[in-house]
Amino acid sequence: MDDKLDTRSLDVEDVEKQKLKSVFPQCFEEGKLNVERLLTLCGKYSDEKDHEKYNFEWKGKQQAYQLAAKRTMATLRPCKEESVNFDETENLYIEGDNLEVIKILQKSYYNKIKMIYIDPPYNTGHDFVYEDNFKDPLDHYKEITSQTTKSNPESMGRFHTAWLNMMLPRLRLAANLLREDGVIFISIDDHELHNLRKICDEVFGEENFVALCPRKTRSSATTKSDAEIQKLNDYILVYWKNKFNSAFNLKFVGEKQYPYTDERGKYYIVQLQDNGPQGTRTARPNLYYPIYQDSLGNLSLERTNSTDTELLPTRHKNDDGRWMWSKEKFQKDSRDLCVKNGKVYIKHYFNPSEDQSRYQHEKNWFNQFEDQIMNRQWFETYMNSKGTVSLSNTVDEKGVFDNPKPIDLLKLLINMSTNKDDIILDFFSGSATTAHAVMELNKEDGGNRKFIMVQLPEICDKDSIAFKKGCGNICEIGKKRIRCAGQKLLEKDNQMSFEENKKPLDVGFKVFKLDSSNLEAWDSSPIDKETYDNYEQLKIEMTKRFDKVLDRIKSDRTDLDVVYEIMFKLGIEPTEKITKMDFDGKTVYSVREDCLLLICLDNDMKTETVEKMAEFSPAYMVFSQHCFKDVSSMSNIKLLLKREKIDMKFI
Repeated sequence: MDDKLDTRSLDVEDVEKQKLKSVFPQCFEEGKLNVERLLTLCGKYSDEKDHEKYNFEWKGKQQAYQLAAKRTMATLRPCKEESVNFDETENLYIEGDNLEVIKILQKSYYNKIKMIYIDPPYNTGHDFVYEDNFKDPLDHYKEITSQTTKSNPESMGRFHTAWLNMMLPRLRLAANLLREDGVIFISIDDHELHNLRKICDEVFGEENFVALCPRKTRSSATTKSDAEIQKLNDYILVYWKNKFNSAFNLKFVGEKQYPYTDERGKYYIVQLQDNGPQGTRTARPNLYYPIYQDSLGNLSLERTNSTDTELLPTRHKNDDGRWMWSKEKFQKDSRDLCVKNGKVYIKHYFNPSEDQSRYQHEKNWFNQFEDQIMNRQWFETYMNSKGTVSLSNTVDEKGVFDNPKPIDLLKLLINMSTNKDDIILDFFSGSATTAHAVMELNKEDGGNRKFIMVQLPEICDKDSIAFKKGCGNICEIGKKRIRCAGQKLLEKDNQMSFEENKKPLDVGFKVFKLDSSNLEAWDSSPIDKETYDNYEQLKIEMTKRFDKVLDRIKSDRTDLDVVYEIMFKLGIEPTEKITKMDFDGKTVYSVREDCLLLICLDNDMKTETVEKMAEFSPAYMVFSQHCFKDVSSMSNIKLLLKREKIDMKFI
């Protein structure tokens, strides 16, 4: 057993290899995969014309895959002062390059995320800051966060290539985080739509494609030119992790299926008039009759006042139309009818005992109800203007972020794809609409969904409204929105958490920031010739390097920094409770209420102290590498913990 804590992120290539090895052990020789044998077992035999088959290739693709597999030594440092309810919340807000962050999350959240929503850069040719450095992603991250954004002009030969190289490794790693019944939604416009679908086919599999959904972004054209076709929509691309394990939740009660509410509950509407092929007066003459509406909105078959409005079926197929109900049915169930814009509708109320799955959703989910689209009310719920208004109302400022996604769009996607205790990830968080939607949905249905937001702290332009209002980078906008939204939800909630069996609404979030490891690494940089040739100078330099490694923990890092790094590297979620304990004057950090992990960073540990710690039966104990006085003490401790079946690690 290796006692040294592996401070690198998950080896994703080894994980995939072990999966393959468990199914096809005969395809491995001395630990290496025999690709030809694997293909043969799958009925694929070599062909001279194989090189002529369709392939989706671009410059840098293999490097992009290698970048996804490259393990990181970086960590996430907690930032309590910028968090809300740090010790209790189960939500995360992470500042950093999302590629490095997703790598760090691999061990803690592998196969745990139910839904991912991302709104990546649309590659319009401007402000493209995600052009990765294949050699050192962390150094590149520090570089771009200390300057303004970089441009990616269309005249640049790598306009599409840079975007593809950015997206591929992120989606490759995101797929690992999704549960087997998980789903990913990706907002995109037509600049890279065709390329994105090819990447997703490669990462998730063509068979897991669900839908390509147009979304209306604005109501009208921005120019008066009759010769120019205006773009009024973008798209949401949807993929399952595994279609055999996945299904959308069609039993939800949301604005999409049941957009109206009265004293009897939520309902949707359909026209009383039959607009089918036989929906004419000639076909069913007894279903053509007038309906009268009085000034109070009541409906009847007889006119009771001269001011009553007469309602008749409209013309249909060059004939008079007809109703779907007979007069007898009308007399019995007229309370289920309503009138909107001069048309009579039937109200269908939500019935919790009814099998909602028979109401199949169209692939164009946002065009579900024709009648409501004609009234424009429902269809325009998901336009960018709605998102702008929602953000402005939340933070009480206008213009702090361009084109945020509407919160109702995210609520719809979350509602149809998650249950009340699931985890939702957004690693292009922007203004944190996803976090806002999660909290608002939890308030509405009593859920306990958790969010993980990841955002690169792109610097805001000094002339921007956001910068003038104190938000120096995009992360400040997102954090401000979550704080304001949470506060307003609590005010609306009006202490409803006192209801029996209802958990208090979690509007907090732990802030973490991407940084280099808290542990010193050996300085392997070349020594200049002048120092190397001078024995005394070389001795001083080498002593300095050895002392740095022996101290191990960097001088500017806190115990909490190190505790969280250990948790990430051991695959423990950072939302677990941390308790500070005392054993014989030594500070010990207990992770989780059942003491899953005990961490001690103090020196001069005694055997008796470790024995007391072992009484809590943790799965792991982690110590500083110089916590014991001598080798004999360390050997005794190792034997003790081995006997107790406790895994011991050193940092």
